[in-house]
Amino acid sequence: MADRKDFQLGLGKLAKAGGTSETMKAFTAVHEAALADGELPRKVKELIATAISITSQCEGCIGWHVDGALRAGASAAEVEEAIGVAILMGGGPATYYGSKALEALQNS
Repeated sequence: MADRKDFQLGLGKLAKAGGTSETMKAFTAVHEAALADGELPRKVKELIATAISITSQCEGCIGWHVDGALRAGASAAEVEEAIGVAILMGGGPATYYGSKALEALQNS
């Protein structure tokens, strides 16, 4: 499983690289806007992002959004339920990546 810190370091390198710095600046703004409290609180949005990360098979994203969900006030049980929804929507492959999300939760 990609470590959240390694993922963050990689993002930082992209943000500093000349050919990707403007793209990463814009991506960061979209990221924050999409997850900001609105009709849905950030916690719910992070749980959604966790489930999508599992079905998208993005290991770095899984660790990032599990951590984000916990920081936004989600409980371990809520993260586990989001993993269950991802398994429903993602089928067999989501069981593998769901185990990665559980690992990220247990390591947070």
